[in-house]
This record gives sequence, structure tokens and C-alpha cells, in this order.
Amino acid sequence: MATVEPIRSLNDLKKVEKILAKNPRDLLFFTIGTNCGLRISDILSLNVKDVRGKNYIQLTEKKTGKFKKFPINSKLKPMFANFTKNRSDDEPLFMTKFKNRLGRVTAYYAIRNACEIAHLEENFGTHTLRKTFGYHYYKRYKDIAMLQKIFNHSNQMVTLRYIGIEQEQINESYNKFIL
Repeated sequence: MATVEPIRSLNDLKKVEKILAKNPRDLLFFTIGTNCGLRISDILSLNVKDVRGKNYIQLTEKKTGKFKKFPINSKLKPMFANFTKNRSDDEPLFMTKFKNRLGRVTAYYAIRNACEIAHLEENFGTHTLRKTFGYHYYKRYKDIAMLQKIFNHSNQMVTLRYIGIEQEQINESYNKFIL
């Protein structure tokens, strides 16, 4: 399986959001991933009651079994309010047209297709959301220790490699090294 990349350009991120805006469900799970850094399995396991009228998302991560609590930002709050209107608390937040819980394969194709339509050339998938969050968080705050904690990584080098910063730094050093 090929490694997926973060969406590094904010302009490209906006292009993908615009494409996904045709389907509010897809735009919402994309926005959660890029703004919260959750794995797709945790995003798709959310129910309406987990986000409706809340200031925080609280969950137990499927992969690690660890409890996670973080604030819902100002971009997501109105999206949640609109998306959960007239819906039952106990239903899955993300559903198929057949009223089943949305699966990761469908989410993968939504992301990959939006990136293709946006003419992005890297390899993208569901993990792109988490990596995009990490990449832009690091670029903005340069706080690798906090990002390591958010991602529950064992060390900072794992986090840098995970979000593609390590390779980016190698590429930059090669480009600047001319004899």
C-alpha cells in the first residue's frame, strides 16, 4: 500500500473543499479530519449526539483505545448544527443513501476523487486528512512536542516523518546544495 501525503497547499485544500461542498456529508468528514486530526475510523464512528450542541468532541480512539477530548472549532460548530438538524441523536453522523453508517472505502473514494478533480498529483486517501491537519499545525505553531501528544506518537521524529516534514527538509537541503 502506497503512503498518502498531506495536502500541503492551502489553495489546494480550498479547491478540494469547494469540490466536496457538493455533498455536505463528504465536506463535513473532510473538515473534521483536517481540523481535528482524527483517524477516519474515529470520524466515521461519530453519532449525531457526539457533536450536536457540544463544545467538545469526546471519544475513545479505535486504534489506541485512548480517551481523547478536544474543542470543536468555530468552522465546525455551524457545520454540525446544519448537518444534525432534524436528525435523531442515536443515528450515525455519516450515513449512506441507504441509511447505513458510512464506510471508509466510500470516504476514501470521495477524498481521492476530489483530489483528482482538483488536479493534485500526490497520492491521497483517508489518512490524508490526519496528515494535512498535522502538516499545517506544525507549519503554523512549530510545536512538534504538542503535535506528538495530539497524535499519540512515541517520539518527535515519528511525527515529523508522518506529516512529511522530514522528507520536505531533505528535499530543501538537496535543492540548496549545489557544487
